[in-house]
Amino acid sequence: MKKQKFPLLARVAVAIVLGIVLGQIMPVWLARIFTTFNGIFGNFLGFIIPLIIVGLVTPAIGELGKGAGKLLLITTLIAYGSTLFSGFFTYFSCQATFPYVIGGMALPGATNGDSSALAPYFSIAMPPVLDVMSALILSFCVGIGLSLIHGDTLQKAFSDFREIIVRIIEAVIIPLLPIYIFGMFLSITMSGQVYAVIMLFFKVILVIFVLHILLLLIQYIIAGSITKRNPLKLLRTMLPAYATALGTSSSAATIPVTLNCALRNGVRESIASFTVPLCATIHLAGSTMKIVAFSLAFMYFTNMPISFGTMAGFIFMLGITMIAAPGVPGGAIMAAIGIIQSMLGFNEELIGLMITVYLAIDSFGTACNVTGDGAIAVVVDRIAGKTDKE
Repeated sequence: MKKQKFPLLARVAVAIVLGIVLGQIMPVWLARIFTTFNGIFGNFLGFIIPLIIVGLVTPAIGELGKGAGKLLLITTLIAYGSTLFSGFFTYFSCQATFPYVIGGMALPGATNGDSSALAPYFSIAMPPVLDVMSALILSFCVGIGLSLIHGDTLQKAFSDFREIIVRIIEAVIIPLLPIYIFGMFLSITMSGQVYAVIMLFFKVILVIFVLHILLLLIQYIIAGSITKRNPLKLLRTMLPAYATALGTSSSAATIPVTLNCALRNGVRESIASFTVPLCATIHLAGSTMKIVAFSLAFMYFTNMPISFGTMAGFIFMLGITMIAAPGVPGGAIMAAIGIIQSMLGFNEELIGLMITVYLAIDSFGTACNVTGDGAIAVVVDRIAGKTDKE
């Protein structure tokens, strides 16, 4: 994998700082150019989101269904269970802490700011070919159908379509995101709301960091109890994978290191070589934690109604969506935008802020993901050993 000279995290940080600094001095006529770009880019995101869902979810479900063996099903269920646990653990923890951490902070108008002063010069309509919910239903129907039929022609076609979507994410969306983030913080600064947004970022990031450490401890305590091994020793062995993921922000790029750490934890090579690459794709507990926490934070911040029923459905759908997320920097939030928009009712401004804060700590979520993969590998190795004896 080609190493970026200027990592995405650094570009996002520079974009945020420049947006805040230049927002103090930039004339309105020049700022409207970036507002125009953001409007066009936002419309493009609205157009591409349903296609991202179809392109990622459909082949992922089809491939899982065609996978051979009970071990695949066991690993997938454990990964999905871990993701669900992360989502609900985050929900209840944030519900208990956010009223005190966020306090009375509020953002009226959901960052719309002075729309008349910063109106775009022009806009380009890009109506999506289908809405988000239709894309989800279509993906599930076709994906399940692909897993049941014997032919593979359509599966190969959707796999090729997935490659196109991943290329669009890597070559178009991710490179343009820093400009979009710059324009967003430029607008927020000129509307006088930047201090409230930055304070929200710092407080929520601190909560997430504490929660993701607790999540890793819980995962390895469970793995240690199942395998009757020292959980802290297991976790310490996985630290090189954690450190590598912090630097790469990619589960896929960290696979060789994660695999080596799993082998050092005593996982058989046949099991490790199967579970580690699979979990790098389908196990995104850390990413789920970030998405749930920031979603709740913005819902508190904008006085949106929060109900357990809505969030529970969102977490279940998010777990399925994370299975289909590509293992590239920012891949998880790209895959999740659709359900954030359709199930939580986030508008374009909130979606943009979600992408920004997610990318700002993307490496920590990835590190949590891959370190948790080591716990799953240990558990699957134990289950496979019992099955062999039987």
